[in-house]
Amino acid sequence: MKRVLVIGGSDSGGGAGIQADLKTLQALGVHGCTVLTAVTAQSSTAVLDIHDVPSASVRAQLAAVLDDIGADVVKTGMLASAEAVAVVAEAVGDLPLVVDPVGISSTGRSLLNAEGLALLRSALLPLATVVTPNLAEVEALTGVVVHDEGDLLSAAQAVHALGPRWVLVKGGHLPGRPVDLLYDGSVATALEGPRVDTPHTHGTGCTLASALAAQLALGHDVPEAAAKAKDFVTQAIMNGYPLGKGPGPVRQA
Repeated sequence: MKRVLVIGGSDSGGGAGIQADLKTLQALGVHGCTVLTAVTAQSSTAVLDIHDVPSASVRAQLAAVLDDIGADVVKTGMLASAEAVAVVAEAVGDLPLVVDPVGISSTGRSLLNAEGLALLRSALLPLATVVTPNLAEVEALTGVVVHDEGDLLSAAQAVHALGPRWVLVKGGHLPGRPVDLLYDGSVATALEGPRVDTPHTHGTGCTLASALAAQLALGHDVPEAAAKAKDFVTQAIMNGYPLGKGPGPVRQA
């Protein structure tokens, strides 16, 4: 059984965060272990409260998993604080690492302060096998603003300059066809998919990054893993369902 360690925040609504990660990993047939960095009070319309898990607990969770069960791939999501970023960067070593640089929730709540973002940029991204920013995260990390599909390469190049081996820029928030761009510093590959007309997209970023981590754990190289993850999240969006008063979650099964 392949093992993926997911590090991130809990979504009490069950649509994103660690909950989405575990549903994705189970659907793809790998074992998911977890390290919680934050507990959120989250509905379908807002993040109402965030409790950061103390860095000592983050460190203990990492040690408990890595010293015993181990991991084939590590995936990070919401890291919540600079202290947590530092602990994770110290612990992952040379393990394959997928970084979803979560900084702002889909409802607009800040999930990582400026100090944490700076440390993520300087300490964690250089360790990443793949980083999967959306357009807002590209801007936060690099200052590059993406206006249309033609800007995706510049965005990928700017993020790649921060040190990850691969960058997957998510272009789904652009008008028109949803195109993601995979870039390794020399070759750019567009990953296309159909536009799904639905408001029920909560958890897409977590699902994509976890699916990518699962496919890496299963032995696929980065381009194949990214393509498979793109197909998986597209299907999950197609199967999304209403829940609560706001956008519902995607369905990973």
